[in-house]
Amino acid sequence: MAMSVGETGEAMCDINTTPLIDVMLVLLVTLIVTLPIMTHAVKLDMPQANNPPPPDQRPEVIDLEIDFDGTVVWNGTPIPNVDTLEGYFRTEAAKDPQPEIHLRPDARAKYDVVAKVLAAAQRNRMKKIGFVNVSEFKE
Repeated sequence: MAMSVGETGEAMCDINTTPLIDVMLVLLVTLIVTLPIMTHAVKLDMPQANNPPPPDQRPEVIDLEIDFDGTVVWNGTPIPNVDTLEGYFRTEAAKDPQPEIHLRPDARAKYDVVAKVLAAAQRNRMKKIGFVNVSEFKE
């Protein structure tokens, strides 16, 4: 079987790309190896060894309930308006340690009332606020 390669006087104009691909692969591997490894650090403020642990005292707890009709109840006592509630928040925010607020909204309470109570607490610098018994809202 014979193979025709072309005329003998004709020059080949094709570029041999195999050495170029080899050089590019070597450069790519070199680049990948020399790139610094990205480290994602999380800054943690760890307690110092020379500081004693804080005293084990339970903070005061304020039970704040919001009924379905929008009534706000502070430790069993109904609050007539938001101004009175803000006065209570100001008094409690000045205490050291600041008491915890356990907010217990009714499942049928309007979001607007709950948002206003949370905004009043935040405005008066209450820092320890938590929702209690929210498992009944999960479907």
